[in-house]
Amino acid sequence: MNRQKRTEIFRRLREANPKPTTELNYSTPFELLVAVILSAQATDVGVNKATARLFPVANTPEAILALGVDGLKEYIKTIGLYNSKAENIIKTCRILIEKHGGQVPDNRKDLEALPGVGRKTANVVLNTAFGQPTMAVDTHIFRVANRTGIAPGKNVLEVEQRLLRLVPREFLQDAHHWLILHGRYTCTARKPKCGACIIEDLCEFKDKRDYL
Repeated sequence: MNRQKRTEIFRRLREANPKPTTELNYSTPFELLVAVILSAQATDVGVNKATARLFPVANTPEAILALGVDGLKEYIKTIGLYNSKAENIIKTCRILIEKHGGQVPDNRKDLEALPGVGRKTANVVLNTAFGQPTMAVDTHIFRVANRTGIAPGKNVLEVEQRLLRLVPREFLQDAHHWLILHGRYTCTARKPKCGACIIEDLCEFKDKRDYL
């Protein structure tokens, strides 16, 4: 795929959704961090239901730490892997208080040092909370990047690095949101909605069908 095609793809995605953002509900960088930790192997809808109960009660490192592991579990027990997630969030809260003045760090090194925070989670926080042009490659982005030909790669890191290099700079800030949403609602895993896709004529997927 050439630069002209990529530019037109992102121009159309921007035109359709000028200000994309995460579907996780949050109001502070800390709330976003907690929500993203909870979202591993869980749906955004499920996470939002849990945080709608949790955040009015505890939405700071100090408040969640005061709940303790067992107290936190009561709010997130509807989410998969909630036992390990509760332990990681409590440990993370303790580190944020002890090392970062209760604030979420705005750099990759410190974020990835937090329990439950991997590269993808760090990228989401850096991009969404702090406006950095990172690329949080999840299963949706990995699929879309490979299927369309925008940035094919054998693994998540390779796709991330190629997207950062190949996506035109003017689109880089919001690109990961557009790609996630496109993968979630249009370029779906089993039945991509090619007939309703705004970039179908630019996509290099060889097995296009109208699954609608």
